[in-house]
Amino acid sequence: MKKIALITLALISTNVLAVEPASEARLDEVVARGVHVMPFDLEKTLHVFTKVENGGIQQVVVKDKNDTPQIQLIREHLSKIAREFNQGDFSNPVKIHGNKMAGLETLRTAEKGTLSIIYKELPDGAQIDYTSEKADLINAIHQFFDAQLSDHARHAVSGHSQHHQP
Repeated sequence: MKKIALITLALISTNVLAVEPASEARLDEVVARGVHVMPFDLEKTLHVFTKVENGGIQQVVVKDKNDTPQIQLIREHLSKIAREFNQGDFSNPVKIHGNKMAGLETLRTAEKGTLSIIYKELPDGAQIDYTSEKADLINAIHQFFDAQLSDHARHAVSGHSQHHQP
């Protein structure tokens, strides 16, 4: 019984721990590559990655709620990314983070119908909801989020874990 309690505590603790930011050189490299993929200004926006029990929620929001040009650029980018991801095309994250990005290969090779990727507009940006019933895909989503949090440390935060709301 004590073993189960310790394992459960370890799993819960793992989800709560902050992700270590990448080195300064890596952060600079990601920003330089990101300019060619993300049309919005990283200094005027914030990425929020929230792990949930059945996947995760990726949001990009503006820092200034009145910055409508940035909101439009966020929406255009995330809607495009969601369409590409739904077709199994994860080439844009590869352009920014490299081919060995954690979780990426599992997401890229997900069996049709096992991974749901849904785009939604927010008043201050947009989000993509990633959900699955398969443990390996949920783990891949969480790894993918951790990799993004590490590589975008200057422009990203971890959201609060929650139960996914449709």
